[in-house]
Amino acid sequence: MSRRTGRRSAGSSAKDDILDAARELFSTNGFDRTTLRRVADEAEVDVALISHYFGNKRGLFVAAVEFPSDPAVVLEPVRTCPIDELAATALRQILTVWASPAGPSIVARFRQALINGEDELVRGLLTGVILAPIRERLDDHRAVELRLTLFASQIAGLLVTRQILGLPAVRDAEIDELVDAVAPNLQRYLTGEL
Repeated sequence: MSRRTGRRSAGSSAKDDILDAARELFSTNGFDRTTLRRVADEAEVDVALISHYFGNKRGLFVAAVEFPSDPAVVLEPVRTCPIDELAATALRQILTVWASPAGPSIVARFRQALINGEDELVRGLLTGVILAPIRERLDDHRAVELRLTLFASQIAGLLVTRQILGLPAVRDAEIDELVDAVAPNLQRYLTGEL
C-alpha cells in the first residue's frame, strides 16, 4: 500500500488519521489483535510515526479511547505491592481515579463505548491495559483468566453502582470504606480458593 506523502487535506493530520484508524481497529478487533502495522496501513502512514506520536501500542490505545489518565501509570503500585495487598492496592488506585477530576471523563467514555457497541474497546482496555499488571503478578496461580474476569466483574459493578447509577450507599461511601468492604472478596478472586 502506498503511503501518503506531503501535506494532508484540510482538516486532516497524520495524528488524526492514526487515531481514527486505531479507534476503528481497536473497536473491531480488540487490543490484542490490533497491530501497529495494521493501524499504520489503515492510516496510510509509516509505523514509525505512531511511535513518534504515541510511544507504543498502549499509548496509542489510551489516546484512541480518549482515556484521561494512563491506566498503566495509575496501576503502577500494583507491580510492587505485597501479593496479599494486590486487590486493595488496585481497588484504591481505581477508586481514587474515579474520584479525581478525570472521573467524569472516564464514566462518559465508558458509557459512550457501551452505547456505541464498542465492546471490544472496553474489553481491550480491561484485558490489555488495566488487568495487565495484575496478570503479571498472578503467573503462579491457576485459572488466571477466570480470576481476572471475576475481579473485573466486581470493578465494573462498582463503576456502574457508584458512578453511573449513583446508588447512595455506594456513591457516598469513602474510598477506605469501600476498599475495606470489597477488597477481601477481590483478593479471594485473585489468590484464594475459587
